[in-house]
Amino acid sequence: MTYRITCLTPTLVGDGSRLSPVDYMVWKDQLNILDQRRIFRMLAKGPRLDSYLVQIRRAERLRFAEWGGYAQNYAGRRVPLEHPSIAEILDRARPDTLHIPTFAASCNGVFLPGSAVRGAFRTALAFSRWRERGVEKVMAAAGERISGDRVPRRLAQTADNLEPRLGFGDGACASADLKIYYLRTARVQNTLTWKETVPSFAEMAAPGVAFEGHVRETGDSASLISAANAWSTALLDLHLAYARQGQLSALAASLEGLRFKAATLEPDACLLSIGWGAGFLGKTAALDTSGEAYRKILRAMPFYSRAIQTGLPFPKTRRIVHLDQKPAALPGWILFQLRR
Repeated sequence: MTYRITCLTPTLVGDGSRLSPVDYMVWKDQLNILDQRRIFRMLAKGPRLDSYLVQIRRAERLRFAEWGGYAQNYAGRRVPLEHPSIAEILDRARPDTLHIPTFAASCNGVFLPGSAVRGAFRTALAFSRWRERGVEKVMAAAGERISGDRVPRRLAQTADNLEPRLGFGDGACASADLKIYYLRTARVQNTLTWKETVPSFAEMAAPGVAFEGHVRETGDSASLISAANAWSTALLDLHLAYARQGQLSALAASLEGLRFKAATLEPDACLLSIGWGAGFLGKTAALDTSGEAYRKILRAMPFYSRAIQTGLPFPKTRRIVHLDQKPAALPGWILFQLRR
């Protein structure tokens, strides 16, 4: 049995690698990524390698006026920008913000790690099990296990076997359409504001890119697909309410389209949120963060405690992909299809 994943919004599933500002150069509305090993081999044949290394060490970024010859002749990859305006934004950004996460790739090309799909299904299955049992009861039981300032590992684990009943191989891509996307973080409290931190950039698979891989079925896949759709629908409803509150019309239209697709899928298909940029809600099986038992757990976690202490709705931020210069999509939404 095989699966097919189609990206519905820009998606990044990386391997932890990032491009530093001296690994690439913006040229003709694209990122030219230098093949540094090829450059080292070429310069090692003469006396220029030491001076090149000194210049690279001192440089904060590569600019065309100084490094254009390298960008044209020794580019290992060329990745287009999603919109020409991104070139100007990159040029104005601080060098320490220009470390760009890249899509997972091997010697055979771009691939989608099966672990990313498995993790999303596991979250969806936990959501389904906890909803049947009562999320408040699960959170209350987990809250009772908190002692002092230390939160136990596997805090909300139950006796249920939450292992997905599908085994996923990595997804291969025949022709990956990767682009550099521009993202900003929105904050909605009473009104919409954008975080004053500088924007971020990422190499992402464009909508329509497809990955295919093998699946090992060991149980009832129908219930797992159903759980995934239930989780995705609840998550989309939360995001849609957020977009409407922030008056983000383009984002709301995108989410409404995803919500409609989720309601009209075939039995062997579901929507999932995977990869980088999905935020807190994209990784949790308990979506309603307003309950006191849930907030008690979050207050005990140093990373979230400050946000919870404000008493405001949590989470109040979303990382939003700008398309055609408009905040228009949330990253990482895919269509998953089983093929028997």
